[in-house]
Amino acid sequence: MFKKYNVIVVGAGHAGCEAAAGAANLGSSVLLVTMNMGTIAQMSCNPAMGGVAKGQIVREIDAMGGQSGIISDKTTIQFRMLNRSKGPAMWSPRAQIDRMRFAEEWRLTLEQTPNVDFWQDMVSALIVKEGKACGVITSLGIEIEADAVVLTNGTFLNGIIHIGEKKMGGGRTAERAATGITEQLVELGFESGRMKTGTPPRVDGRSLDYSKMEEQWGDSDAGKFSYTDTTISKEQRCCWITYTNSEVHETLKEGFEKSPMFTGRIKGLGPRYCPSIEDKINRFAERERHQIFVEPEGWNTVEIYVNGFSTSLPEDVQQKALRQIPGFENAKMFRPGYAIEYDFFPPTQLNLSLETKLINNLYFAGQINGTTGYEEAAAQGFVAGINAHQKINGKEDLILKRSESYIGVLIDDLVTKGTEEPYRMFTSRAEHRLLLRQDNADERLTPIAHKLGLVNNERLEKVNQKIANSLAIIQHAKDVSVDKDIANPLLEQLGTSTITQNARVHNLLGRPQITTDDIRKMSAKFDEYLNQFDRETIEQAEIKIKYDSYFEKELEIIDKMKKMEDKEINSEFNYHSLQSLSKEAREKLMKIKPRTLGQASRISGVTPSDISVLMVHISR
Repeated sequence: MFKKYNVIVVGAGHAGCEAAAGAANLGSSVLLVTMNMGTIAQMSCNPAMGGVAKGQIVREIDAMGGQSGIISDKTTIQFRMLNRSKGPAMWSPRAQIDRMRFAEEWRLTLEQTPNVDFWQDMVSALIVKEGKACGVITSLGIEIEADAVVLTNGTFLNGIIHIGEKKMGGGRTAERAATGITEQLVELGFESGRMKTGTPPRVDGRSLDYSKMEEQWGDSDAGKFSYTDTTISKEQRCCWITYTNSEVHETLKEGFEKSPMFTGRIKGLGPRYCPSIEDKINRFAERERHQIFVEPEGWNTVEIYVNGFSTSLPEDVQQKALRQIPGFENAKMFRPGYAIEYDFFPPTQLNLSLETKLINNLYFAGQINGTTGYEEAAAQGFVAGINAHQKINGKEDLILKRSESYIGVLIDDLVTKGTEEPYRMFTSRAEHRLLLRQDNADERLTPIAHKLGLVNNERLEKVNQKIANSLAIIQHAKDVSVDKDIANPLLEQLGTSTITQNARVHNLLGRPQITTDDIRKMSAKFDEYLNQFDRETIEQAEIKIKYDSYFEKELEIIDKMKKMEDKEINSEFNYHSLQSLSKEAREKLMKIKPRTLGQASRISGVTPSDISVLMVHISR
């Protein structure tokens, strides 16, 4: 019935979609198996992409030829660049998304991608021969062969949904759980665990009183995610902000005795940085209110996502508490919030390529690895799909370094350190975040993608032209001077010191208070010169001028670390034979089997003295 495929991807969430597209665009024949063709790329939780550090990940996926940024731009209903008041390392793009159109665009994209086939069924087992993944077996008993398998099961592995004292099997509301895979993998020697996540109730927007809420509009000059020629709608939808209060908190407490979180029915750990509303009022009892973001789910729907009110309390408690929030007095609930508990596999069982250590040609990506978030899942799926293709074609793995991408930080953290709670990316996790900005993801990663064959010559040339234009602006800023009589009144307004003689644009732009827009008011010549460039190129030139000395220091640190990062360790090395290593280091190193000395240095429990011993041994 089925031909043999190069790659089978199990699951069609954000990880599965990027995995399928990535492998197929490199030339592999791909079968995407999903339990429901109607929920491909479903946004199970909030209707948004990007955010702090997550927006950088979306831009990185796009810079390498992935689809998430393009599809987000096509379905954006509001765009904001977060943290503009902070330094550029913190600037993070975020977009409200039309949930239904996002899923539709992903499906259309995959259907129009050569080499991608689909099959609606549940995968109940893997075909494993001589330590190698060779295909899958579905619940219909169909065996489908493949050279490699990528598992992106999301929250579906033995998923249990909790609403108050009620619980039911499911991977998402009204969708059944996936069974069989966990049990087989455990039999094969894998370690598994349980995690939980949750979602808030959805309400009828027609029943809300927005006059009691604060308006939250997007940027007037909205940006976008993709470096390609996508556009987003000039029209945007408004979001709103409201707050809980003591009445809401007291009502929620009435349901605590029926809460699956507090009664111990939920064993899995939930996301630390996205707690449920009951967890918030329990952990932060001193706080009188919590912020609620009121987010529309699309252009043509009245459904509203109540961001900040994730809960698994009984539905009647949810309804009563919701109606005590300002603006929600007459709120009609479409469906209650719930918690979901599911299986995951500690990611220390993976190589940096996301291939499992126990089974060759088997890859894990997304929430199966203990992460949370669409962006983190999409990034892993993209890398897993690429590496599945690379492996079966005898090509080198794609391993992104911590110093060149947030995706590299994400995967290195997971594989090297593991996680005991749902892992979420933050800018603080990246030690080189000043170099890993959202504006330069194309400079960092498009050349790598071009070598892989994921982006064409035209796109690489576009990046090279952007770099050349940025350098030209920097040089022009060094050549052009600003008249002190024109500049000083503006400098006083900006709260920065005046100048006693004409000054170079480059020197003035180095001041934190001054932007290129300010300089354009001071110098007609510079203003006229900038008219030939797009906003992003101008912005990047300004960032390079302002932070040049910091970039140099970061690059020096990376250069020093490079010696350790490039020092490879044989995967078969027996650490138990090195008695000069601490006992804990020997155990951890044998378990993780780090690829390089740099990765070994980041393993919890491996000390600097252990690294020194390793370094001497490897040098010999």
